[in-house]
Amino acid sequence: MRNRKKMYMVGLLAVGLLAACSEAKTENAEKEGVETVLPSEPNEVTVEKLSLREFNHELVSNGKVAAREYADLYFRSAEMVAQVWVKNGQRVSRGEKLAELDRERLDNKLAQQENALAQASLEMKDVLIGQGYDPDRLEKVPDDLMRLAKVKSGYEGAKAQFEAVRQEVKEATLTAPFDGLVANLFGKPHGMAKTTEPFCRVISTAGMEVDFTVLESELPLVRVGDRVEVTPYAAATGTRQGSISEINPLVDENGMVRVKAKVDGGDRLYDGMNVRVSVKRSVPGQLVVPKSAVVLRSGKQVLFTLKDGKAMWNYVHTGLENLTDYTLVNWEADGLKEGMDVIVSGNVNLAHEAPVTVREK
Repeated sequence: MRNRKKMYMVGLLAVGLLAACSEAKTENAEKEGVETVLPSEPNEVTVEKLSLREFNHELVSNGKVAAREYADLYFRSAEMVAQVWVKNGQRVSRGEKLAELDRERLDNKLAQQENALAQASLEMKDVLIGQGYDPDRLEKVPDDLMRLAKVKSGYEGAKAQFEAVRQEVKEATLTAPFDGLVANLFGKPHGMAKTTEPFCRVISTAGMEVDFTVLESELPLVRVGDRVEVTPYAAATGTRQGSISEINPLVDENGMVRVKAKVDGGDRLYDGMNVRVSVKRSVPGQLVVPKSAVVLRSGKQVLFTLKDGKAMWNYVHTGLENLTDYTLVNWEADGLKEGMDVIVSGNVNLAHEAPVTVREK
C-alpha cells in the first residue's frame, strides 16, 4: 500500500513537470511570434500625405499599325520597264516620278490614232458640207445632224481610241499621288511589267492608324479624343503620340472591343508594325496612393497610416491603377481622411501599432 502511494506521488510529479515544460515552450513560441511581428527596434519608413488630386489613368494594350492612306500603282500596258528611279523605303513627294515603261511602241500607237482621228474629222466635215453647213461654224449645226455626221465619219470611235491610247502613254510613267514612302517595289529595269499586279505602293506618312482592342469592362474608361502613346516593340524607334479616333460599338465573342487611334507616324512607324498602346486619361478628384503603400495581408489589401509614431493597419479597396499608383474607393468608409500620413516604404513586415521612425526621402 505504501509502495502504491509512492508510485502515485511520482506520477503526479512527472505530470506536473511535463505541464510546466509545455507551458514554458508555448510561452517561448508566443514570445518568438510577437517578436517576429513586433521587432524590438522601430522600422524606418517614409510617408506621404493623402490628398485628392488628378489621377492619370493608363490602359495598356497591343496593337497593329496601318496606314490611313496608301495607293497601289499599276502599269496598264505590258511593256518593258525602262527606268526605276526609287527604291523601297525611299521618301517621295507628290508628282515625283517613280518608274517608266519603254514608250516607243506606245508613242507610235498614239501617232497612228492621232492620224486616224484627223482623218475622221475631215470626213465629218465633208458630211457637213454636203448638208450645206460651214464646218468652221459647228455651233450652227443642229444636234441631230451633228450626231449623224460623227457616226457616218467614224469620228466618235476614232476619238475614243485616241483618248485611250493617250491615257496608256500617260500611265506609262508612274508618279507619286501624295507625299509618302515607297513600299512593295520588286520590279527591275528591263523586266516586263505585269498589268495584274501593282508595281509598287506609296504609303502616306501624313498620319498612321493603330488598331487595338480593349476589354468590355474597360470600355467605360476609353473615350474618343483620349491621348495615347504608341511604342513599337523595336524600342529604338521611340514613342509616338496620338489620340483615339473611333470606337467600334460591337463586342466580339471574346469580350473585346476594337479601337482605332490616329498617330503621327513620321518615318518611324511602318504599315503592319506591332506596337504597345498606352491609353492615358486624366480623372480628377481621386485619392491616389503609390502602389508601394498597399500590401497584402491574408489576401486583403492593407494600407498603414502613421499615428503617434506607430503604424496603424487599415483595410482598403483600390480602383483604377497605372504603372505607379492606385486610386482608393470607399476610402471614407475605410476610415481614411485627407491629410493623413500614409506609409509608402518600409511597410513590408509591419504589424498593427508597430513603432516606426520616419526617414526623410
